[in-house]
Amino acid sequence: MGVVYGDIGTSPLYVMKAIVGDNGGLTNVSENFIIGAVSLIFWTLTILTTVKYVMIALNADNHGEGGIFSLYTLVRKKGKYLIIPAMIGGAALLADGVLTPAVTVTTAIEGLRGIPMFFNRFGNDQNIIVVITLVIILILFSVQRFGTDAVGKAFGPIMFAWFTFLGVMGLINFTNDWTVLRALNPYYAVHLLFSGENKLGIFVLGNVFLATTGAEALYSDLGHVGKQNIRVSWPYIKICLIINYLGQAAWILSVKNDPTILEIENLNPFFQMMPNSIMLMGVVFATVAAVIASQALISGSFTLVSEAIKLKLLPRLKIIYPGSNIGQMYIPAVNLLLWLACSMIVVTFRTSTHMEAAYGLSITVTMLMTSILLMFFLLQKGAPRWAAYSITLFFVCIELIFFVSSIVKFFHGGYVAVGIALVILAVMTIWEWGNIIKEKTSDTVPLAHYTEQLRMLKNDLTVPTYQTNVVFMTPDLIGPEVGRQFIYSILDKQPKRANVYWFVNVEVTDEPFTQEYSVDMMGTDFIVQVQLYLGFHVAQDVNVYLRKIVNDLMEEGRLPKQPQKYSLTPGREVGDFQFIIIREELSKVTELKKWDRQIMQLKLTIKKRTTSPENWFGLEYSEVKYESVPLIIGDTRKTYLTERKATI
Repeated sequence: MGVVYGDIGTSPLYVMKAIVGDNGGLTNVSENFIIGAVSLIFWTLTILTTVKYVMIALNADNHGEGGIFSLYTLVRKKGKYLIIPAMIGGAALLADGVLTPAVTVTTAIEGLRGIPMFFNRFGNDQNIIVVITLVIILILFSVQRFGTDAVGKAFGPIMFAWFTFLGVMGLINFTNDWTVLRALNPYYAVHLLFSGENKLGIFVLGNVFLATTGAEALYSDLGHVGKQNIRVSWPYIKICLIINYLGQAAWILSVKNDPTILEIENLNPFFQMMPNSIMLMGVVFATVAAVIASQALISGSFTLVSEAIKLKLLPRLKIIYPGSNIGQMYIPAVNLLLWLACSMIVVTFRTSTHMEAAYGLSITVTMLMTSILLMFFLLQKGAPRWAAYSITLFFVCIELIFFVSSIVKFFHGGYVAVGIALVILAVMTIWEWGNIIKEKTSDTVPLAHYTEQLRMLKNDLTVPTYQTNVVFMTPDLIGPEVGRQFIYSILDKQPKRANVYWFVNVEVTDEPFTQEYSVDMMGTDFIVQVQLYLGFHVAQDVNVYLRKIVNDLMEEGRLPKQPQKYSLTPGREVGDFQFIIIREELSKVTELKKWDRQIMQLKLTIKKRTTSPENWFGLEYSEVKYESVPLIIGDTRKTYLTERKATI
């Protein structure tokens, strides 16, 4: 409950507020409107959250991991084009993560106005709300670097108490008017969409959709808790949510003609329906729940970015694991960008009402992309084509309606989320496109053609020993060929005499926790091609893995021992290592299409501004040397130059 339901659990803070406010306030809502609104919320939660995600999507787990990138790894063999919905969905989900802390924390703090002591002192001054919100967001992002193990243990009991509180508050109010139970009848939901009382028409669904924005996060957090725990706990969560919405509906119907209530500016039914004696506790509780929801989403963003990096959809960024397990990660660059973006949104939009207008648009895109990938998953699992297509069409039609109804938000702030998503998508596109260009046209040479030269260099006593072991981190899959730049570095740039030449490549597997390797020594005892297979949730500490591989090969007699005369460790039989990392620069003599050259230049520019390979591969405490080698992709431009003859 603490990890999975934070986002969806704070929806009651603002959903009914947004629906009533955008329809003109209490004076412009009727009984049928309120009943219809709750009916839309109930059936949205049922169809999208319960049926699509809890019943169907949770089955699409990749060795226990969930989320759109895990789903993509399950189905990507069905077609290369499936990378497109995965990229679009991932970018939109990350963009939505920027808005969640801003919306939830601001809405919770605005509840302070319901406390007489606060209202008498500050009134409707929004500046104090903005300042308090900014301070909370600053503290929230500042503590990420310390990990969330200790705090995370408290999330479960707190969120269980929060959902219970939601249910109790709703029960207190709706037991005074049992007629609101009519909202469970889908007739009222359909009737509202075509009713003249609904001033927004179909666009009211843009606000209704806010009730289920946490559904995608529910699927993404599958790996943290397991599908059975989600399925067992969801009924209690849903009941508490629905009871709270029914309670808000009953309260609105009971006070919609009360002059005192009508005078309240920016009315929020969630807080107003609470007894005055517990208002302060309710605001504090809501704030804590909002912080937990934000924390869960921040952690989810870290996980999402990490998976995208290891799937080569984003550039490498520094990842820190401050917790006791690999699931607890901290990405400084992402944390900083999220904090800046959240703070800017709070300062720019100021009120939760304005933020709600921007919220939810991007998540509809993620849900659509998930539905498309789910269709391929169902087909892959052997579902009849008619069933897979019918299920997909059903959800896509519903989500398209929500998407269209949310489009109106674009001009009221939705452009912020769309803009953030487009920036992320642009980086993903550059990275993926650059990978494709390089794979198609990069210059490789057969390593076997240079085996004899490497043997001669190894035994040439006239060349000073460069290092016992020289290790090249190769970006492409190990095979019979390697990049020309690596052979150039050994033989031409500076002859590197060594006992063993290592060519190491890391392949990120579809499984999250794989830790395997394969070795090809090409019939020698001085060339070792290592293919590391690491799951997308496993840290790429190459130095640690390489030491293990060396010892394994020596025990098997495939690699000569390397006794060290001078060492802190008596009897040490593993020599020193020099890691060579090639810093690629696009050669000026490379012939590429105009757009391909621009993409490669952009990719290399971004690459220079992200984390170094040294940090990425866990080589901070190893001997690392960088070499700049021209990256020759495709054909080489011919040079025409004629000699000018001297005249006598």
